[in-house]
Amino acid sequence: MNLSAQEPLQVIWKHSLRARRLALRIAPHEQKLVVTIPQGCTSAQALAFVQKNHGWISERLKKLEKAPSFSANNTILIEGTPYRIVHSPEQLGGAWLENDRLMVSGDAAFINRRVTDFLRSHAAAVLKREVQSMAQHTGLRPTRVDIRDTSSRWGSCSSTGRIMLSWRVIMAPELVRHYLIAHELSHLQHMNHGPLFWQCVRSITPHKTQAEAWLRQKGPLLLQAR
Repeated sequence: MNLSAQEPLQVIWKHSLRARRLALRIAPHEQKLVVTIPQGCTSAQALAFVQKNHGWISERLKKLEKAPSFSANNTILIEGTPYRIVHSPEQLGGAWLENDRLMVSGDAAFINRRVTDFLRSHAAAVLKREVQSMAQHTGLRPTRVDIRDTSSRWGSCSSTGRIMLSWRVIMAPELVRHYLIAHELSHLQHMNHGPLFWQCVRSITPHKTQAEAWLRQKGPLLLQAR
């Protein structure tokens, strides 16, 4: 499938018994288009749906092309604040924050890995603390909190009460993190997205509208950052 003068876009046709309607998403790292096809939908209908949304797909791909890169002199967000990655090869310590900079020591070949390791470690400390704080405040206590490397969603909650958050959430500002955590904790009471679920979310956080707007605008880029 060609959407520009660049390389053709690979399309993954994903048939689903659970899906209720046709849906599109871009797999960020691979830059592939994933088309979810519900039961009873024909191939012709799916293709027409993709063609109809040609503009949306093109715009999303343009945004992904501008995703942050974890390399020297680039700027990334940490807890919503911009930090410039500064390579300091003569120093020791891996990666650390220093004023408005993220310092990275060692060989230049390991900058990306060290930035990623720092963000994952920082995310584990900050996000787990924020989940614990909200859990104590609301009485909604997960059985476990895991920080994972996901590039298609920000978090999830299992039927056993285990909450998963993407380490990439650490790049979002506090109000967005507050909303995402409230969202997953609300699933401990309502394993769906019905009216009672959203009522629970709103009772925990006032940031739903603002956070969702931020995620629509910035989220795809952060999921692609690496």
